[in-house]
Amino acid sequence: QVQVVESGGGLAQAGGSLRLSCAASGRTGSRYSMGWFRQAPGKEREFVAAISWNGGSTHYADSVKDRFTISRENAKNTVYLQMNSLKSEDTAVYLCGVQVYNGNYPDRLASYDYWGQGTQVTVSS
Repeated sequence: QVQVVESGGGLAQAGGSLRLSCAASGRTGSRYSMGWFRQAPGKEREFVAAISWNGGSTHYADSVKDRFTISRENAKNTVYLQMNSLKSEDTAVYLCGVQVYNGNYPDRLASYDYWGQGTQVTVSS
């Protein structure tokens, strides 16, 4: 069983920054990838960023590339999402996914086995 908890969301002005954290616990094993998705009201959940088990490979949606940075600290079983130059369209619930089984596509929902409850990010203009 795996538990996933996100934190760090809040209110920011356009152009500001926030840092999200995702902590995984339980029987994750050693090689687990993690990713961030977001879901705005009335919209589908969309991919934001992902990172491989050793941090050697990262992927970003075009909409956040060069603004967001994903990283991980395995000793703490934690992944971070540094969000800079925030825009109003970044407003959403941000969810963290954990992949403990085989998966080939980090930008697809089906690649992740466990999810957190989400943390709200609101960007005002």
